[in-house]
Amino acid sequence: MAAVDVIVDNLVTLWRIPSIRQNFHWIFLLISVVGSVLKELELVPQTYFSSTRNALNVYFVKVSWGWTLLLLTPFLLLSNSSFSRSVSFLCRRLLSLAVATAVWYAFTETFFYIEDATGSCYETDALDVVNKEFVSKASCRRAGFLWDGYDISGHSFILAYSALFIVEETAPMASLRTAKLSALPRVVLNLLYVALNLIVIVWVWMFACTSVYFHDPSHKLLGTICGLIAWYLTYRVWYLKPFSPGLPPQRHPKERKQHA
Repeated sequence: MAAVDVIVDNLVTLWRIPSIRQNFHWIFLLISVVGSVLKELELVPQTYFSSTRNALNVYFVKVSWGWTLLLLTPFLLLSNSSFSRSVSFLCRRLLSLAVATAVWYAFTETFFYIEDATGSCYETDALDVVNKEFVSKASCRRAGFLWDGYDISGHSFILAYSALFIVEETAPMASLRTAKLSALPRVVLNLLYVALNLIVIVWVWMFACTSVYFHDPSHKLLGTICGLIAWYLTYRVWYLKPFSPGLPPQRHPKERKQHA
């Protein structure tokens, strides 16, 4: 497992660079703007990733929140219990998963509602024959027709929000590298940490693919901004307050005593 240890150390070092950690969220806005311009100018050639049937989109992006929770839940439990085994502390930290899931659900459902409220069902690709019998995207598509409404990019939202969420919740790894942990928890933490970083890479890559291949510019920008706002209001505003899940612990209790 020496190779995994080296990878973990390099990743921890990378995320401890202030300029990277503090400006990571701006990457999504930059990619969204640049990608939208490239798409409108048709400067990016069609590739494997320009198809919605590519493997990363089918098996990862379409169930992105499931992957995020599947890997982050055990990491959060194991990493936070290394700081404190207090039931109240662990419950508060686990609440961050519930909050993030509620945020994901609320925004996603809002996007669906907006698309239904602003759209119409068309019988042809030319969008010249309206079928007023169907008043929702789901019913229209089931009938084999085309729905056209204001489609805020759910992919832009969830990929940006998920990546930022993971980066915030994996921050304790910097302190746990110097903590005394038994062999098995250390191995599991390392593997989960590497897997979560790989997921972040996949999310950023697929976010870029969404930006250059799909949706209108305003749809992508609005989805991205919603993801950034959701992250900012939780981790930069609410989680600083007493009555909240709180921020992930950054320094091991033993290290606090040494620095006191």
